[in-house]
Amino acid sequence: MTAAQFEVLAPSEAEELLRARFETFAEWGCPLDDALMLAGRVEIEVADAISLLQRGCPPKLVPRLLG
Repeated sequence: MTAAQFEVLAPSEAEELLRARFETFAEWGCPLDDALMLAGRVEIEVADAISLLQRGCPPKLVPRLLG
C-alpha cells in the first residue's frame, strides 16, 4: 500500500489496518516498539518484512531494506 492509498482510508479503516499490522509484527516476536514502527510504515509489505524477520534480520533494519 502506498502512503497516498493509506491517506484516503476512512479513519476506522486506517485504525483497523494499523492494528492488524501491529499485531502481526508483535506475533512474529518483534519488540513492541519495533512492531509499532513497522506497522506505521504502510509502504512496506507485511509478507516481505516477515520474510526478512524469519531470516534473522533485525526489525530496525527492515525499513532500510524495504522502504
